[in-house]
Amino acid sequence: IKKPVHPSFNFRHIAMSAKPKTSIETPSLVVRPISVGAVNWIGTSTLYVKEVMRFLKVPVQTLFGPAMTATLFMMVFAVAVGERISLGNFDNFIQFLAPGLIMMAVLQNAFANTSSSLTSAKVQGNIVDLLMPPLGPNEIICALLGGTVTRGVLTALICVVTFSLFSAIIMPPHFLIACGFLIAGSLAMGFAGIIAGIWARKFDQLSAITSFVIQPLAFLSGTFYSVHRLPEPFDLIAQINPVFMVIDGFRYGMTGVADGNILVSAAVLTILNILLFICCYIILATGFRLKS
Repeated sequence: IKKPVHPSFNFRHIAMSAKPKTSIETPSLVVRPISVGAVNWIGTSTLYVKEVMRFLKVPVQTLFGPAMTATLFMMVFAVAVGERISLGNFDNFIQFLAPGLIMMAVLQNAFANTSSSLTSAKVQGNIVDLLMPPLGPNEIICALLGGTVTRGVLTALICVVTFSLFSAIIMPPHFLIACGFLIAGSLAMGFAGIIAGIWARKFDQLSAITSFVIQPLAFLSGTFYSVHRLPEPFDLIAQINPVFMVIDGFRYGMTGVADGNILVSAAVLTILNILLFICCYIILATGFRLKS
């Protein structure tokens, strides 16, 4: 006579208890997503290295090309103008021209670095590699601008070494001021490059911004002449150009002579960079032309 099985009797429990226990036990709980803290330092540094390696892959185009262009400008103006122009405190026209050419090369490269990075990512379809990782808008901005400032500083160093061969660079009397305006100008153009890169849907639109906005601002900013030589009211209009403030401040740091007020230029550039940062943060946070 078979004994009745109690309803609460669990055959599965017996079968599981009969299985031999393995030495490796699978954790019962996996916590995702993994916490990265208040700031994703690993992700930010990785994106920064990626941006630096991106322009270091083609140094002839990104670093030595702008230096060669600036050197050609100097040689042409040195032959065409020479010592025919008197610029007051400057011994020759070359010493006046060199800081402006350096900053012009830096600013154009700073804008091209961030704008081309974002535009190429959108055109090639790999912008998701920037949006999917756990990176906030502020971390993306810091990484992109870190690469921009690095490219700007390297461009300036190459130009300084090249111009030193022509005795166009003297010992900077205010080295820290020159570095401050170099970084401030690179940041401003980096922010502008982020906005332009997000707005542009293709390289033709980005090229139009470079040709009709960036280059005119650079060439009409006192790079090749003193703004005091301009007739009124164009001299005042030129002095409110942010690119003029960057070039004039850098020239003051390199030579000790400036056309405008250095303190006013520093204050305006600081406020401008803060406003551009807020604008870039809002654009990245909302995903304008990035997530659609």
